[in-house]
Amino acid sequence: MKSQPIKIAILAMGGEGGGVLADWIVDLGEHNGYHAQTTSVPGVAQRTGATIYYVELFPRDSGEDRAPVLALMPLPGDVDVVLASELMEAGRAVQRGLVTPERTTLISSTHRIYSIAEKTALGDGRVDSETLIAHASAAAKRYVRFDMAEAAHASGSVISAVLFGALAGTGVLPFSRSQFEETIARGGVGVKPSLRAFDLAFDRAGDEALPEATSAANDLQPAPRDAAVRRLVERVREEFPIDVQAIVLDGVRRLIDYQDLAYASQYLDRLSGLRAALPAADDTLLRECARHLALWMSYEDTIRVADLKTRGTRFERVRSEVQAQTNQLLAINEFMHPRVEEICETLPAGLGRWLARPHWVHRLVRRCTQSGRVVKTSSLRGYLMLYAVASLRPMRRRTLRYAMENARVEAWLAQIVESAKHNPALATEVARCQRLVKGYSDTHARGLKNYQTLMAAVRQAGARLAPATLRELRDAALADEHGHKLNAVLVRHALV
Repeated sequence: MKSQPIKIAILAMGGEGGGVLADWIVDLGEHNGYHAQTTSVPGVAQRTGATIYYVELFPRDSGEDRAPVLALMPLPGDVDVVLASELMEAGRAVQRGLVTPERTTLISSTHRIYSIAEKTALGDGRVDSETLIAHASAAAKRYVRFDMAEAAHASGSVISAVLFGALAGTGVLPFSRSQFEETIARGGVGVKPSLRAFDLAFDRAGDEALPEATSAANDLQPAPRDAAVRRLVERVREEFPIDVQAIVLDGVRRLIDYQDLAYASQYLDRLSGLRAALPAADDTLLRECARHLALWMSYEDTIRVADLKTRGTRFERVRSEVQAQTNQLLAINEFMHPRVEEICETLPAGLGRWLARPHWVHRLVRRCTQSGRVVKTSSLRGYLMLYAVASLRPMRRRTLRYAMENARVEAWLAQIVESAKHNPALATEVARCQRLVKGYSDTHARGLKNYQTLMAAVRQAGARLAPATLRELRDAALADEHGHKLNAVLVRHALV
């Protein structure tokens, strides 16, 4: 029987070292008795583009007199090993047919770097990670997975070294651990951190029974040190069903971070009042209300945007994403385009309403805000400019935006109660319509317009509106921010 090449496909995004990994595998083969060939086909799936690197290894002592002709691209159903630098890339490999249960060992990281389609969806456009893992597990002969981005960070290396170590740990290639390590050493660049990452991944891949960073200790919630926060936590446990408490506690944390303890207490007041007003105990409805109320009460105004952009954790995250070294300077340029509407809404309510009227001051401000500007938040001047806006948080409750959002929230809660009298399932769909009200500036304005259109349809149809119809309307609004699909569905259901 003639020898067959070993076929390896690598799916990685720009900057993740997919080319380095492919070169390591080629070097590994060539120094240990194999013909080797690598090719690559760039793509534009995510960020700087996902690329498929393809490697074939063919033994030199196969009895063949001539050098083998190796393939340039992987074929569906004809790949021995697939390495994916991110979970969605593993899913794409399965979708392309590169992973088969009779043959393929699949090695992937479980972390996610969200695709453009996921990021730009008006609602929650994320693909469920557990579903991806389930499909990949069913498609592969063997599936080795763990968070390789975390392993790379812990070892001070890059994900390509982790994938190389995981490949060695699976034992699917006819090479020893020392031969893999010698390959890294021959590269001569970043050898020590690469070997640390290799060691960590080798051990992890060799112990597939190891759980995905879970332990009973992770489920324990430490008691808050602040007495006022403890009282809020105790209130949650006393006033809400156990199945709802986790989401309510998340809402409390979010609103303390967004504003203060009093604002989180107002959140609980609203939820308690809503629960008392509902005609029957319905944990699903209450859970949805708790989730979406917290999201609505933490709306994105200029104060919130400035706060998030000046946090130390954001600078650390950006530095980590671009992989800047400690001795390198990092410049962050923000494109800011506040409209006259945002300026009015940041002012005290009375002053904001005055400025929003069509007079010469309004026209002057509008003219001055027609073009955006770049603010360098990594500079002292740019940082202090946004920090000054973020410091307006104590006066947020007096702003025009707060008054407007407060009125919208109260109307939304009243509509939930009214709908629940006739159909709790319809009330749940009304609660979920908050998903449309999100973002900042033009994005918020378009989402709010679609939300108001849906609420008008709910009021018009009343008790005869089916929950499935409202869900269809909401999905149509989320699928098209300009409202064309929503208008088509409204016409079809005779709701206009």
